[in-house]
Amino acid sequence: MLTAVFSGWTRDQRNAVWACYLGWTLDAFDFFLMVFILEDVAAEFGVPLTEVTVAIFLTLAMRPVGAFVFGRLADRFGRQPMLMVNIVLYSVLEFASGFAWSLTSLLVLRALFGVAMGGEWGIGASLTMETIPAKARGAVSGILQAGYPTGYLLASVVFGLLYPWIGWRGMFMVGVVPALLVLFIRRNVKESPSWRPHVGAEGSIIPILKRHWTLALYAIVLMTAFNFFSHGTQDLYPTFLREQHHFTPRTVGTIAVIYNIGAIIGGFLFGTLSERFGRRRMIVIAALLALPVLPLWAFSTTAAMLAVGAFLMQFMVQGAWGIIPAHLNELSPDAVRGTFPGFVYQLGNLLASANATIQAGIAASHGGNFALAMAWVCGIVAIAIALLAGLGVEAKGTTFGEAAVAKEVLS
Repeated sequence: MLTAVFSGWTRDQRNAVWACYLGWTLDAFDFFLMVFILEDVAAEFGVPLTEVTVAIFLTLAMRPVGAFVFGRLADRFGRQPMLMVNIVLYSVLEFASGFAWSLTSLLVLRALFGVAMGGEWGIGASLTMETIPAKARGAVSGILQAGYPTGYLLASVVFGLLYPWIGWRGMFMVGVVPALLVLFIRRNVKESPSWRPHVGAEGSIIPILKRHWTLALYAIVLMTAFNFFSHGTQDLYPTFLREQHHFTPRTVGTIAVIYNIGAIIGGFLFGTLSERFGRRRMIVIAALLALPVLPLWAFSTTAAMLAVGAFLMQFMVQGAWGIIPAHLNELSPDAVRGTFPGFVYQLGNLLASANATIQAGIAASHGGNFALAMAWVCGIVAIAIALLAGLGVEAKGTTFGEAAVAKEVLS
């Protein structure tokens, strides 16, 4: 199937896809290493688990800063150089997290990591979507977003295989490996053919957001729901498996690998189908299909059934997410495509950044019942996403570099 997607492409187009896919994969890998070691950090520094979840909150909350700063730099100086800067920064900060001497120092490092992480997605997505053929956006959108669960899968493998020997600090130190990707990007990835160094009023984001304020508001609300959907089903799931079911690290790692395989397949499938049936329609279908899976995912009692439920849940969650890179880039005004998709996405992350702390608090108030906390969040946001996507707009197939009339519907 991938061969068919890339048929007739130039080498530069293929390299752009793989570089940006790997950039998001390794970004997610570095982020998700944290979710496997929350209780270890709590034990190391002698604090409650809820205090350690603040690290996740800060990472997510700071991502809009990175999306805005690095997005503006990408609009001004180009996608390719700023993508390399982002990857080096988040890799170095991940490595430094392994040397944290207190919870406070770790929180500061995770906040800075969030800034670096926040810039990568928007820049990578815009570089890719501006480089590839328009008819391939749906499938490639699924490929790009599949980088997120692929990174989670890699973190799961590292946790399952290496954690007993390297400990939680070693987990962070492994996260410096993504910096090597910069060598590939420097040699093999060219600048986006649609990019121009926008300056002055044409490239100023404030007038553009004022003109498209309803579009921006809609996108931010949609991405808030999406981020609750993903983080609400992912971030505390390893903790749920360890704390509530008392599974070993190897079992937790194995289940995480299984559900991330489901996420990768779902993202590619729904992204590809969105090219034929439309972005909004496939988002609605994926979100609603998560509802009947919810009891199996949250309330099963055996490792095997939890693995099945988690596979199906992430198939739907990342199925909906697999459409987002194409959807947001098509809705974006041309002059700020390096900024707009990543910025609204990460603002949604900011508004959903308290998810882990909220869920941990709900679980603590119900006798450590993480299943109940996760089920409530998942069910509510799945319905919200279906409504928001169903009532929203799309600009599938719009031509980049020209005025897209479809984007004016909300302006």
